[in-house]
Amino acid sequence: MKRTAALTSVVVILLAVCVWTLDAWGRAGGGKSTGSRGSRTWSAPDSHPSSASPSRQAVPPAAGQQPMPQRSGWMSGLMGGMMGFALGGLIGSLLFGGFGGGLFGGIGLLEILLIGGLLYFAFAYMRRRQQPAPASPYGYAPPQEVETPSWQSASRDTAAATESDLERGIRHIQQMDSAFDPVRCADTASEVFFNIQSAWMARDMRPVRHLMTPEMYEQMSKECERLRMERRINRLENIAVRSTAVTEAWQESGQDFVTVRFLATLLDYTVEESSNQLIEGSRTEPVKFEEYWTFTRPVGPNPWQLSAIQQPA
Repeated sequence: MKRTAALTSVVVILLAVCVWTLDAWGRAGGGKSTGSRGSRTWSAPDSHPSSASPSRQAVPPAAGQQPMPQRSGWMSGLMGGMMGFALGGLIGSLLFGGFGGGLFGGIGLLEILLIGGLLYFAFAYMRRRQQPAPASPYGYAPPQEVETPSWQSASRDTAAATESDLERGIRHIQQMDSAFDPVRCADTASEVFFNIQSAWMARDMRPVRHLMTPEMYEQMSKECERLRMERRINRLENIAVRSTAVTEAWQESGQDFVTVRFLATLLDYTVEESSNQLIEGSRTEPVKFEEYWTFTRPVGPNPWQLSAIQQPA
């Protein structure tokens, strides 16, 4: 009975950690990584844009637009420590005298298998959240060219060797859209950023549905619905976007992708709907945040749509 109670408590802790981790609010997308970046979905965003994409300061399109809070990484570390402490204490007590009389004295095969399964689940879960997978290569290869003299080929090979991943991605996109410019792209992303933040605060993503992929729209609409059900409003005020820059550009599966880094400050707090009572955040202390928004479109001069929001690694 004691063993059963201890194992049950560990299961409860694991479930609580999962729920707690997912139950966080703050700015559009909840202040967490969400959406799809194609083959780079599980890759950390590139935080070092090259000179090919100069940084630009973004200005809100109109007064009254609003900001958001950055979710701290201390919570996931604390939860991981709690899981490790709980599991370690349980195993230690089972193996070294807690239940059933000492080393393996009171443990059956079922308990050993259950403990092993719980450990596997716990560490696999934390790994998926904290360790991004390596990025995949480009889905598009440069078009084949006619045979050229060897001296021209050598010059072209030298230039390609010094070309950054971002520059190569921009070149690939420009092959199908000669008007593509990373600076103008970042400006467009800023407009989308403010519009989506406004819709998030209103808890209604329908006015900006055309600015997001269907998957992203569905995910953010569910989170808005959850806010409405809990009778909470996430206030985003005094948004000041300090800079925007394209940090990644690539093509795959007939799609263009660009990732834009936002550096911003804002007031980000949550209130109860009817009483306006503060629940989370601060009405007076602005928070700084860094976020990476990925946009996609069919290859060519087509409208961009938000497909992912990613937090820095």
